[in-house]
Formats: sequence, structure tokens, C-alpha cells
Amino acid sequence: MPPIGETLRQARTRHELDIADVAERTKIRAKYLRALENEEFSVLPGSTTVRSFIRTYAELVGLDPHPLVEQYRVEHEAPEEAEVLPAAPARGSERRERRERRPPPSGPRGGPSPLALAGAAVLAVLVLLAVIGLIGGGEEGDGDKAGTQAERTETTPRERPRRPPKRRPRPARRSVATMRVAPAVPTYVCVDNGPGTTIVFEGTLDSSRGFRGKRLRLNLGKTSAKLTANGRAVALEPLPTPVGYDVTPSRVKPLPAGRRPCA
Repeated sequence: MPPIGETLRQARTRHELDIADVAERTKIRAKYLRALENEEFSVLPGSTTVRSFIRTYAELVGLDPHPLVEQYRVEHEAPEEAEVLPAAPARGSERRERRERRPPPSGPRGGPSPLALAGAAVLAVLVLLAVIGLIGGGEEGDGDKAGTQAERTETTPRERPRRPPKRRPRPARRSVATMRVAPAVPTYVCVDNGPGTTIVFEGTLDSSRGFRGKRLRLNLGKTSAKLTANGRAVALEPLPTPVGYDVTPSRVKPLPAGRRPCA
């Protein structure tokens, strides 16, 4: 197969375009376009960016980008090494160690204080007086007790049972993630539903398109597009490299280059 850079240069020449025209239409810097045509891929920031630039350049000059991307992968890319994430420290063990280090609480020592003794004596006197009063009141007739109980019953208003407060229904949680991409210029887009799933869409968008699913992962070639996730606009910084996002019903999270679909 002919070199990638030579194929792109010949297609650009056939369309009577110069580097400045391609840079203006693709929003790719001229030095990166020259690096593509000269196959100086080390000048570009990463393999993912190279593949994205090849797709955008090829689509502008009327070429099928897939054979060129595959040729780049075979001839220039090295197998990626697996990322090793450091294990997070166990919080439960740290808290347990802190509790063991704390000294046991020390309570008051010694016998009861004089104030406590005086209070106990007063309480004993009150109990004795209450017992004497109960004994003296036992001589009252049963008729007086019945009359007193009747008066209390008549004067006591009936308490109405209280109704439990009404609970407001909780708003239903969103179970489906939504996303819409509205490109300002033709833009490469790749969407799937998570690692190891089938690609939902891969290609160049020149008009707005929406996507739905329990999870959506996006690889966006240009940041000039407008992105909406779960009904809210996502602010895209103007960068020369592609961006990626992981969208679920409850969050929108940026994706690093090595974890984006079609990367």
C-alpha cells in the first residue's frame, strides 16, 4: 500500500487545496497536517489524536478513512500496556487502629460526695411523707372517689386520633441516559454502550443526532460541536484534540484517551 502521507497529499492536490485551506476547514493546525503528510507521527500528541486527524483529513479530501486508520495501526502503533491502578487504603482498618490507640475513658473515683448524700436524705423524707398521706386518705368513702372520677371524665375532652402526615411521592429516578451531538462542521463521532459492547454509531456527523441507552460512551473528534447530556449542556473547551465522555442517567464523566470507543 502507498504511504499514508503520500495518499493524503495526492488527494489534497487533486482537490486543488493547500495546507492553509485544509487547516481552516478541519480546525487542525498546519504543523500537524504537514506532520501527517510527512509521516512524522511523533510530532503529534498521541496515537488516538493521529487516528482522529487521519479520519478528519481523509473525509475532507474524499477518501475512505478506515483503510488509512487500519494501515496506521498495523505499521506504526505498538501494543498498549495494561494500566495498573494503585490499591486504595482500607478506611475501616485505619478507623479501627485509631480507636484502639485511644485511651479508655476514666470515670470519677472515690466515694459519694456530701451533696449526693444530702440529696438522698431529702428524697427519703419525701417518700416517707407520701406514704403517710396515702395511709390517711384511705378513710374516704367509695362514693367520693366515684364522684371525683366522674368529674374528671366529664371535664376531660376527648382526644381525636391524629392522622399520619401525607408523604409526598418521590420523583422518579432517570433510568435512561440521553445524549445529543450537534456539530458545527462535519465531525467524527463514535458511540457505544460501554467496554466490550457493540458500536452504536461510528462516522462523520454533519447534522444533529441523539442517542439513548442505560450507558453511553462518546468519542468526539472536534470540540466545536454542541453536546447535551441528560437534558443539560456540556461545556466543551476549544482543544485541537478529540474529547470523550461517559454518560449514565446520574452523571457525565470525562473519558481519558485510552478508554474512549473506537480508540
